[in-house]
Amino acid sequence: MAVCLWLRTRTISIPQRPLKTSSKFAIKMSLNLDSTQDNRARRLPVLLFDIMDTIVRDPFYQDVPAFFGMSMKELIECKHPTAWLEFEKGMINEMELARKFFKDGRPFDLEGLKDCMIRGYSYIEGVKELLHELKEKNYEMHAFTNYPIWYQMIEDKLKISHYLSWTFCSCVSGKRKPDPDFYLEAVRHLKVDPADCIFIDDRLKNIEAAVEVGIVGLHFKNTDLLRNDLSQMGINISKSESHRTQNQPQLSE
Repeated sequence: MAVCLWLRTRTISIPQRPLKTSSKFAIKMSLNLDSTQDNRARRLPVLLFDIMDTIVRDPFYQDVPAFFGMSMKELIECKHPTAWLEFEKGMINEMELARKFFKDGRPFDLEGLKDCMIRGYSYIEGVKELLHELKEKNYEMHAFTNYPIWYQMIEDKLKISHYLSWTFCSCVSGKRKPDPDFYLEAVRHLKVDPADCIFIDDRLKNIEAAVEVGIVGLHFKNTDLLRNDLSQMGINISKSESHRTQNQPQLSE
């Protein structure tokens, strides 16, 4: 059974009557009302998706150790403790990653590693169909991911941008989950209240960090459970109906 976390909010009605305000306050109120009106026309909630092991299979845990001829335990023991994290935050480029990936500085085939990663990227079962259905319902979706510039390799292979925007990547922002500033930066960029966002991730600590700043959190276990969790939050998607729409011809009247 999926673990899901969310926050409940309440709506506050503001009386529509003239107020005596200063000009600065009036301008601020006008801007806030403009933002509110924009969000009324916007399909909420905004969906923020982790990428690795939520949308895309992560090859790091099986394919990469095999590429180096090691077990995962051996790889963890001999790789540099912070090089990948620095690469994810955009602090070093891929050539610098190659120089310091291993503690002892041993050389390796960087292009071969990238090819290994590309071969391992694939959609998690059922997720592509779910993204398609959410897009058909006009939900706004963004990536919210800890990943280096190699996210472009994922895009080249899987064309994820057909469904969502690569808006929030650690290599661009310089921040990683579960840093609260990363979540708050996303909310500011989207110009919505935290409670108007749903964040989906396979790692519970990242979900807990989202909830701490007021974002609704859903813990991803598999696509069917995610569908159920979204349904409980009022995002109802009929899989069978969507498939009929895609697979059956339209009858003219």
